[in-house]
Amino acid sequence: MFKQIVVGVDEHQGGRDAIALARQLLARDGDLTLAYVYAGDQRLYRSASPPQETSEHQHALKLLEKARNEAGGQAQLRWRACPSVGRGLHELCEMIEADLLVVGSSRRGLLGRVLIGDDTHAALHEAPCAVAIAPAGFAREPAAMQEVGVGYDRSPESERAVEVARELATEVGAQLSAFQAVSLPSGAFRADPSLVRDAIATLVNEARHRIAELGGVEPHVAYGHPAEELAAFSTSLDLLIVDARDYGPIGGLIHGSTSQQLARTARCPLLVLTRDTPVIAAPVAGEHEPEPTRAATEQSGS
Repeated sequence: MFKQIVVGVDEHQGGRDAIALARQLLARDGDLTLAYVYAGDQRLYRSASPPQETSEHQHALKLLEKARNEAGGQAQLRWRACPSVGRGLHELCEMIEADLLVVGSSRRGLLGRVLIGDDTHAALHEAPCAVAIAPAGFAREPAAMQEVGVGYDRSPESERAVEVARELATEVGAQLSAFQAVSLPSGAFRADPSLVRDAIATLVNEARHRIAELGGVEPHVAYGHPAEELAAFSTSLDLLIVDARDYGPIGGLIHGSTSQQLARTARCPLLVLTRDTPVIAAPVAGEHEPEPTRAATEQSGS
């Protein structure tokens, strides 16, 4: 599970969904941080008039305390002024060395604002940690994690995703399955229909055999577009894990990638892994020292 989780919170349902998912992914000895990013420039707020600064801080603290009380658990609170929601969340993740950022998928909520922001591309391109996206309404019925699925295509990134999924599934006692979407070049459909059917059947059987060779993984294969088929696959899962490739965990969303479509269409929580980011690490004694009480509820970066 994850040791340091940052949850993006706002006034919408997406924040509550994100908190519910974060609690499922948090290690027993892990730390949860609720974060709120409001529009502004951190440098300007440092020189802002006391009444203006105090007003923003009070609003942030009130919102975060309400979210923590509704969640019914312990959590540290952090807020930050930033022109971009995505950039602000990434800066907070870097400050506390988070290994997971969790956001909600509501179009009106945090992720919706991140996706439609014009200045978020650079910040989202190289997130400092993995990103989990909670589906809309997840907080109302947070399902127990009984089956974990992972997207697989034989790439080194997907091989790593399988290992992360395997470790997580073992920790929660869930079944592990892997999915691959296969396809033929568009020109192949000019061939004899019977030959095309045979070629598709061969691709599916070969892919299923390769996944089965991973060991301890239930293989699933379908012919079609990866995003569409993965979304269909997600209806039977409690968590879907995919790799980020070269775009970063939500950077690919801006490019119209498979991850972007899954963020909007997946029927279960989605976990997107970053490159070279340790995601599920063994606990290290003293790795994360408790912060002073005041630091847990004061503006970060001040």
